This record gives sequence, C-alpha cells and structure tokens, in this order.
Amino acid sequence: MNAQASFDLDGMLKRLHLPTVRRLYADLEDRAETEEMSYRDYLALLIAEEVAHRAQTRVQRSVRKARFPFLETIEDFDFTFQSSVRLQLLGSFLGPELVSEGRSLVLSGPTGTGKTRLAISIAYRAIQNGFEARFTTAAELIEELSNAARTGQLGKALHAYIHPHVLVIDEIGYLSLKDNAANVLFQVINERYLRRKPMLFTTNKPLAAWGHVLHDPDLAEAILDRVLERGRHIQLRGPSYRTRHHRAKEKNSAASHEAPGAIFSGNLVPEFPEPTRAGRDVLDASRINEARYPDYHSLNLRFDRRFQFRGSNLVWYVSMWNVYNRKNVAGYSWNALKGQVDTTYQWGRLPVFGLEWEF
Repeated sequence: MNAQASFDLDGMLKRLHLPTVRRLYADLEDRAETEEMSYRDYLALLIAEEVAHRAQTRVQRSVRKARFPFLETIEDFDFTFQSSVRLQLLGSFLGPELVSEGRSLVLSGPTGTGKTRLAISIAYRAIQNGFEARFTTAAELIEELSNAARTGQLGKALHAYIHPHVLVIDEIGYLSLKDNAANVLFQVINERYLRRKPMLFTTNKPLAAWGHVLHDPDLAEAILDRVLERGRHIQLRGPSYRTRHHRAKEKNSAASHEAPGAIFSGNLVPEFPEPTRAGRDVLDASRINEARYPDYHSLNLRFDRRFQFRGSNLVWYVSMWNVYNRKNVAGYSWNALKGQVDTTYQWGRLPVFGLEWEF
C-alpha cells in the first residue's frame, strides 16, 4: 500500500502526455464508485475521453492550418436551394477514398451557387477523416509561386501546396492571372497527380475557357487531363444564394403591386422642399420604339411609391402600364397622374419599354 501511495500519478500522466486522463481521472473515480463500474470500464471511459479530446484538438489544429476563409460542413450545405447537385453524388468524395484513391473534383457555375462552400465542406470532411487540407485561391497560389521562382525559393514554396492530402484551389477565372499562370499551376497539378493526391477546384468559367484564363491552351488542356483522369466535373446552376433574400423581397413587392393605388415599399425619406421643375411635367414619348410597338396608341401608367437614389436623381418604379394611342402620348399630362404620384420630388425617371423616361 505504501508503494502504491508513493506513485506520482499526475506526474506519470503528464510524462505520458495524457492531459485529459490527468484532468478527469479523479472525477470519474467518484462516478465509477457510484455506478459500481469495473476497473476495465473505468479505464475504458478514461481512454475514450482522451481519444475524443485528441481527435477534437487535431481537427481544430488542421482547420487552422487549412486556412479556410470560413468553415462549412456538408451537413450545413443547403441542397434544397442548390438542387443541381445531390448529396448522393458526392458520396465518394466524403469518405477516406477521396484521399486513398486520389480523386479530384471541379465545381463550376455562376457566382453564388455554392461552389466554394461545397469545396470547403468536402475538405473539412477529409480533415474529420484524419487527413490534412489546404485552401488557396488561384490568384494567391500563382502570385506566391511566381515570387518564389524569382527568388530561387520555388521548391520550398511548392512543398506547402504538394504536402497536404487535399488541396482546394478556389476562383479560377475570377481574377486576371499572370502570363505565367499555366506554367506555375501545372507544376502543382502535375506533382500532385504523380503522387495521387486529390485536388478540388472552383471556377466560374467553362472548362473550355481555361486556356484563355491561363494564357496557354496547351497547358490548360494538360492540367484538365490530369485532374479529370481520376476526377469529376460537376456544374452548379441556379440563382445566387447570397442574394436570395433580395429576390424574396422583390417577389413580395411584386405581389403587393397588384393592389390599386399608391403603395409604399421600403423606408420613406423626407420630401424635398424644391418644387418640380417647370416644363418637365409632361412625359416625353419620343423615345418609344415605333418598330417594336407599331400598334400601340396612348400611354396609361400606374406608379407605386417605391424609389431609390442614383446620385442626385430619384428613381421611381412603374408597377403597370398600358399603351393605346401613340400620337397622344407626348401630350399626356403629368398632372393627370399626380393623384397617384407625389410630384414634390424634383427628379424622376420612369423605366418603360426598356427605356428611361424623364419627368
């Protein structure tokens, strides 16, 4: 008993680098006595806590090293909004076979369709599976390696992009790249291809345009040939996720315009004290395209009270219009419409038939 009491348990656990066991063993000892755990269950519980804490710490450390601009998980990705891709299609990219089989992926599509979020989600899953990842933009990678080549440090700089298990290269085609972009990028792609290391790309350009983006069609073809040999190209379509709330507001605003009379949308601003300028109270219809609207005759407009500033001008929006007698349009008095539109504003423009009408 005296020999057992002389053991420095804290010191030994510290020496073995078991901080979680060292922190929890006393509290779990009381729990083990209360729940009448066996020695084996007590030991297993301590080791499980240590393993879980180490896994969490490793993921946190790997995320910092990956340099993600933000963190996105595959569980957070909105497959309902981005319906052009399904979770089932990504199954082989979310497991350890992404790395073990050296698979690559190109995500293309318009801005706001979730390309970067999806690439980060896949790379983060790889980290959870025990691998390392690195995120960079195409412009950043090419700039860094170009500078390293000029100073004779290219080999060292390449290591940072070749060593990680998974490499994400974002925004190919968004920014203009240097003339040597294809040469620099090819060195990274080829080294990773030879080592069977996966790569994830996002681009807003079709693959056929990469030759123009990289200033070298031949090298661009060689890059894509290596990427797609064990890779896949997925096109994301649809509206921008970032501006989805704006579309919802516009939809609600359009629905509200069906009601008669003046309708306010958005925040009101104080009225300008200046009166409407003289000589500008008649709509100018001289810009109507006669070839496009040969059978229309006069103009009837209904306005809402929605507006915005463009410089010193105030822009009004037309909620409905009808055209009847074209020869009488120019004489259609603005005063006939002022019952629905407040004419104390000094400036206004009416977007009708794709044109801007001044009043």
